[in-house]
Amino acid sequence: MKRKKGEKSKLRKIIDWLHLWPSLVSSLIVIFVCLTGTIIVFCDEIIDFANRDVLYVSEVKDERLPAEDLLTKFRAAYPNRKAPGYMVTYKDPARSVKFNSYDLDKGLRFVYMDPYTGEIMKDDGTIYFFYITAHLHNSLLLGPVGEWIVDISTIIFVIGLITGIVLWWPKRWNKREMNNSFTVRWGAKFKRVNYDLHNVFGFYTLSISFVLAITGLIIAFKPFAAATVSMFGGDPSHAWEEQLPKNDSTMALAPINPVLDRYYQKYPEVTAVQLGTYFMDKQGYYMLNASSFVGLKNYVGQAFFINKYTGEEIDVPNKAILHENIENTWWMLHMGTWLGMLGKTITFITGIVATSLPVTGFIIWWGKRKKKPARRKEKLTNKGERVKA
Repeated sequence: MKRKKGEKSKLRKIIDWLHLWPSLVSSLIVIFVCLTGTIIVFCDEIIDFANRDVLYVSEVKDERLPAEDLLTKFRAAYPNRKAPGYMVTYKDPARSVKFNSYDLDKGLRFVYMDPYTGEIMKDDGTIYFFYITAHLHNSLLLGPVGEWIVDISTIIFVIGLITGIVLWWPKRWNKREMNNSFTVRWGAKFKRVNYDLHNVFGFYTLSISFVLAITGLIIAFKPFAAATVSMFGGDPSHAWEEQLPKNDSTMALAPINPVLDRYYQKYPEVTAVQLGTYFMDKQGYYMLNASSFVGLKNYVGQAFFINKYTGEEIDVPNKAILHENIENTWWMLHMGTWLGMLGKTITFITGIVATSLPVTGFIIWWGKRKKKPARRKEKLTNKGERVKA
């Protein structure tokens, strides 16, 4: 049957439905997830600002204490804490050393230590705020059930983005249509401005919103993550780790400081080395990230494996290194560190827009719902009487 003029096609009706109703149902979750994600974007800068008084030592001496001594001093100061997750040292001789650790009563902490004296400069809990925010972001603090709620809402958000670009697409690429699609008419009435905020800002941030949503789903779903690693040439399994050196308490350990210094000298762009310390007493190797930036969940650099008895770099399979780099890339894209401060700024703005989309979308829907039916046209009869058309 031929469609009447102005009547929507069946496909367009399906797209309208997919864009509207699932998004309405998941709107509160999407707002919450986008808002918490936006808060996390500048977490590293906020943590550094909160600890600006201890990022640098008051006196730079000729020689730093061995990293082993710093770890011993940490454990002596916090005997009831779990082993520190990692230690971050810096090329800048004036920078303090930073330990990531977890206190059963206080939560996640950063401990700042003078690398020359071993003095603990500060035990700070700013990181714990972002730890909680991150868990609100990925599970609403509801465990596996919360993770599924967030993941399903994220899938709906992706569907909304795809259907949104279809609905946004101009019917004609003339000047008038393009102005409507690419500009916000700030001087118009609230209803029109809200409509433009939803459509125009939604379009401009579409690609980044899509990347954030997809990387979030990759991180959430292990099979999806493994498939992505394989697709880009990495090895998703950890079978190769069986070939790494095992812990042997009878063997002498190579000093750590020369290993760290080696990467500062070999790679001029490296300004920080993050050394994994949580399992170092149970393994025969160290894992470190030699980086120009070390954040809470990612780094800008390269991962290396070190034999802790010889101090030499372990030649691991290229697919294993690819695995590490691919996983780090997800986090760089998801956290916004892919272009440094510019990438974080773009991600932050996108997060604000994404948070607003369910709100502006709801206002559009509510306005249409409350719209009064158009008055039927009147016409004159041959006798001059007015009747409904």
